[in-house]
Amino acid sequence: MITKQELQGMTWIDIVNPTKEDALAIMDEFHINPIVAEELLAPTMRARVDQYNTYLYLILHFPALHHTKGSHQMPAKNQEVDFIIGKKFLITAHYTDIDTILNFSKTLEVYATLQKNLTGDHAGFLFCHLMKYLYGALQAELQFISDALAHVEDRMFDNIEQELVFELSVLSSSLVGCRSVTRPHHEVLASLADIGEHFFGKDFVHHLEALRGEQYRVESMIHGNFDTLSELRATNNALVSTKQHKTMQTLTLMAFITFPLSLVAALFSMNTGYTPIVGSPNGFWYIILLMISMTIGFFAWFKHKKWL
Repeated sequence: MITKQELQGMTWIDIVNPTKEDALAIMDEFHINPIVAEELLAPTMRARVDQYNTYLYLILHFPALHHTKGSHQMPAKNQEVDFIIGKKFLITAHYTDIDTILNFSKTLEVYATLQKNLTGDHAGFLFCHLMKYLYGALQAELQFISDALAHVEDRMFDNIEQELVFELSVLSSSLVGCRSVTRPHHEVLASLADIGEHFFGKDFVHHLEALRGEQYRVESMIHGNFDTLSELRATNNALVSTKQHKTMQTLTLMAFITFPLSLVAALFSMNTGYTPIVGSPNGFWYIILLMISMTIGFFAWFKHKKWL
């Protein structure tokens, strides 16, 4: 599906799940290289930027993180966005609906209606605005993860270690996805800054540097969340280990106490010609009293040794 918008002498074409007919249409209208047009038809694994005579071709991937309040969802499949940036046109192609791009489209419609100036004199400004929207949405998702980590920290000592293990694992999976998908952005935007200086002029360089600043902010948030996650996971693992240690200690002490009692019971149940106490009128109670005395004695000894 193709959506077309005109703004201040520039054209933005947004294509969702491009078809062969869509690729041919933009190839004819904007004189796009057939190889580039064909690449729009299927996702590409590698992020990159290429320069052609009249446009730049850029491929970036973004993590698809969709969270709702009070829930932690596993990251969805990554979203690819292809950009073809000309002097007076911007073409974006992606293979699923992306809410951020839809919101940006609505913003452009409002600005066009109000005749407000959103962009500069070429489509590079339009590209930078769109990228800031995409990075802004990603920063919001990373802030959600940061808030979720803070919520985990608040409940760290509420005796729910097993529940927190699952939550931390889901958050870790989201952060790993963010880091792996956005890592190539640094090199691609650095190359774009070099190419963009020649393509759009030196006056546009600081806009591309500002865009790299947004990318650096995303990268810093990812690293910060990873540091927090690492500390929380280490603390939670220590709590789990401590609880397991206490459980094993209790079971060991119980076994150590009950073993002598079982031995006493076994001795008095031996089928021999004569067994002390057994057979006397109060023999049963004597044996029970002996066991209780031994239990109290062991317990007092453990308390004295500070094993309990």
